[in-house]
Amino acid sequence: MSRRCELTGVGPMVGHNVSHSNIKSKRRFLPALSPATLQSEALGQSFKLRITNAALRTLDFKGGLDAFIVKAKDEDLSPRALKIKRQVKAKLAEQAAA
Repeated sequence: MSRRCELTGVGPMVGHNVSHSNIKSKRRFLPALSPATLQSEALGQSFKLRITNAALRTLDFKGGLDAFIVKAKDEDLSPRALKIKRQVKAKLAEQAAA
């Protein structure tokens, strides 16, 4: 299973462990991923995604899954999130036409 956020694309970063004597050794900083069930108001269903805790706070700030995912870049989204984005855009366009 990939250690990458499905909505923001955040993945592992690399850096150093620095000892008291200033010896540096490589290490990985893994993102704080957590499984979250997110509700889409446009589609009327919920989706289970693995996202970072920071992305969860961003979703609350932006106004939910639909508002966030429509404005998100396609390169950052996972294939599952891209599928959700296409469904949401189609539903919103259908509602706007009616």
